[in-house]
Amino acid sequence: MTYKRKFFYNFAVLIFLLMGLFSIFTKEIAIDLGTANTVILHNNQVVVDEPSIIAIDTKTNQVKAVGKKAMYMEGRCPKGIITVRPLKDGVIADFQYTELMLREFIKMTGTKGYLFPPSLKMVICIPSGITEVEERAVRDSAEQAGAKEVRMIHEPMAAAIGIGLDVLDANGNMIIDIGGGTSEIAVIALGGITTSTSVKVAGDKFNNDIIAYMRRNHNIEIGLATAEQIKINVGSAVDSLDNPPPDYQVTGRSLAKGVPISVTVNYREIAQALDMSISSIEMAVSSALEQTPPELSSDIYKTGIYMAGGGSLLRGLDKRLAAKTGLKVHVAEDPLLAVARGTAIALKNFDKLPFLMK
Repeated sequence: MTYKRKFFYNFAVLIFLLMGLFSIFTKEIAIDLGTANTVILHNNQVVVDEPSIIAIDTKTNQVKAVGKKAMYMEGRCPKGIITVRPLKDGVIADFQYTELMLREFIKMTGTKGYLFPPSLKMVICIPSGITEVEERAVRDSAEQAGAKEVRMIHEPMAAAIGIGLDVLDANGNMIIDIGGGTSEIAVIALGGITTSTSVKVAGDKFNNDIIAYMRRNHNIEIGLATAEQIKINVGSAVDSLDNPPPDYQVTGRSLAKGVPISVTVNYREIAQALDMSISSIEMAVSSALEQTPPELSSDIYKTGIYMAGGGSLLRGLDKRLAAKTGLKVHVAEDPLLAVARGTAIALKNFDKLPFLMK
């Protein structure tokens, strides 16, 4: 072997070894950055599943807690410490706090112990109705939090992939993803979204409806955490259930006397409290169906509608939408993680399916 050939051979081997070395220091994570919860997957495993909330010391601007710990502090903080939910209606409302929150969540994935911090490759899901400015804010937050390569995928597309639908097929599928800030309705075919509608009515709006109902009908003041528990325990979209949940005892502050009191609520009351919000989702679904091309409408008639997101767990919501549309409605097997798992699959096919991402 001549000197020149030996040089190029050794150089090629060195490049190969360096590429392998750099791949070790690359960490791939999929992020469902939601208004209510943030879910992060690494190697198809859920490594973070925390509420999207951060507690900050206002004097030092230091992070006191994130996720469940910060949520427990909400409404209980001493002077000088605040809790912030930096995402609103599915988009970033506070860039700085989103970046800080993301950094803390990424530390939870196990990057903290590395001698050299790994290069992060991320796929983040975003609402289909997001603006370019809002999209840029998501990308900037991810990059400031340490991402070297960022791609984004729309939530309905991620939900469809997570449910197990063939999004590349010519047959159309309708997806309803009811998250914390928005409800995304989309018709997907041939790897693209043909029709989409987004309404800012979802889990957070349900909680606010419950708070307003308790003030109006029971003269009691409750917080967001209590409203969430009411929704989980006796939340319903209809006032008639085959297997109704037991009545739920609620403790809060009396608006008349200012002292703690306890009242009991049932699912029929919560169905009444949520009725207008559920009607808004029904109207959005009807609007999306009206905009759907005839051939895809035929496909949806055969396959029905698929639901994902935490809001799809609301009792009777699938039956109510089925009655409104006259179509079969299927709730995903694991609706809370459908979007996150779809995002993880997109990450795994980062180079093979670039047209699914932005």
